[in-house]
Amino acid sequence: METYIAIDIGASSGRLMKSELIDGQLTLTEVHRFKNGFRMLNGFQRWDINYLIQEIVVGLEKIKQNGIEHCYVGIDTWAVDYCLIDKDGTLLGDPIAYRDSRTKNAVEKFQKLMSLETLYEKTGIQIQAFNTIFQLLVEQRELLEKTDKLLLIPDYLGYVFTNQAVMEKTNASTMQLLNPANDTWDEELLDLVGIRKDQLPPLVDAGTILGSLVKEKFPDFDLPEATFVSVASHDTASAILGTPGQGRDWGYISSGTWSLLGFETKVANVSREAFNENYTNEWGAHNTIRFLKNIMGMWLIQEVARKQDYQYSFPELAEMAAKEAPFQQFIDVNHESFLNPENMIVAIQEYCRKTGQTVPETPGVIARCIYDNLALCYASELEKLEKMTGTNGKLSKLHIVGGGSNNKFLNQLTADVAQIEISAGPGEATAIGNILMQMVATKEFESIEAGRQCILDSFTFSKHLPQACDHEVLEKYKKFIEKRSKENG
Repeated sequence: METYIAIDIGASSGRLMKSELIDGQLTLTEVHRFKNGFRMLNGFQRWDINYLIQEIVVGLEKIKQNGIEHCYVGIDTWAVDYCLIDKDGTLLGDPIAYRDSRTKNAVEKFQKLMSLETLYEKTGIQIQAFNTIFQLLVEQRELLEKTDKLLLIPDYLGYVFTNQAVMEKTNASTMQLLNPANDTWDEELLDLVGIRKDQLPPLVDAGTILGSLVKEKFPDFDLPEATFVSVASHDTASAILGTPGQGRDWGYISSGTWSLLGFETKVANVSREAFNENYTNEWGAHNTIRFLKNIMGMWLIQEVARKQDYQYSFPELAEMAAKEAPFQQFIDVNHESFLNPENMIVAIQEYCRKTGQTVPETPGVIARCIYDNLALCYASELEKLEKMTGTNGKLSKLHIVGGGSNNKFLNQLTADVAQIEISAGPGEATAIGNILMQMVATKEFESIEAGRQCILDSFTFSKHLPQACDHEVLEKYKKFIEKRSKENG
């Protein structure tokens, strides 16, 4: 029996999850958990990459201490951020975080070189200031001149552990430098941001065997024999793999720090409508496309909880929200003022004040404001998604996976506002999708479909059926967002 380890690192935490296939069911056990976050260093918000490496090694040692002599390992992380490495293999500084302010004017700067419409037609990727293409546009030229290899975060971690440098495609697609029409780098875009093709390692598909752990690099630790697999290394791509959707007429929300709402398809949609609505065509495993919208997600409530010094747990905040009157305020959860404010509570209050609405003051009302508007945003985007898919009628089911799937209040609120059946779970979809890809690579599963069936058979899910809801609220919300959008140009 093989043992599989998912190294799943998000913006606020990371963990190593152990899995085995026993009597046709997937097991999932947390072995090691650690915090993550960026901090100001040398003028930029940066990730502590060496700390992440150290924590992974500690986790792998725990695997060995648990009696596991050999295992397969896959790494997934957030997207777009990168490491620059010189010809000696030395890291040229800790990677800068996507929430850093350096890209504040990068989109405007890019528009002087190429229209955003052309960029979208080339790549199919949503225009967001933190995308790799815009980060590279404002990157220090002297660093790029010293760069021998550019690696995204999970690929850099894989490189550290195996000495093998590759660029896994699902994550590489988020850079907004790949052209889906020819399945490779768009050289015109590379030229625009000052990157040479030879600075980018070979592109590989999810499920590629990367290599063995070079244990000699970590002499102070007792580590297992480990074979690393390039999984769907963008955590959203892994989360969607871990979504047990059946058939074709289902959508998903991967609900974590970000909420990614969309559906799985085979053909990229680079229409003017998709561009205007800021939908993205990220690559998935086995030649699929994740047609989706990035929504600010649980980041808002996470930051509110942090600014309250974690006085209330997330279940307590949801419980308090449920006791408050619904839909007291409309906010655009994707507004730039919520991307990385100094104080999220103040940012929400100021937004409501500027838009002439009742200002939320108490923890319950603030939480209610966030959850109401997330549900309204989800419902509005689902309508757009259904329209752009060209399908007749509504999607039959919405799968909510990730940490946010545990929020029963928000799940039911979304079911009511969107009038759609919701299946919530698994909460650990990202780790499960990471493991599923490893198991497909090692022939444990013959296909992704077989793996998804196994997920259905192995975990429990909560069902949320739509209840009666005042549908005028959604229409009022859409008019509010449209008005704000026009005012902002």
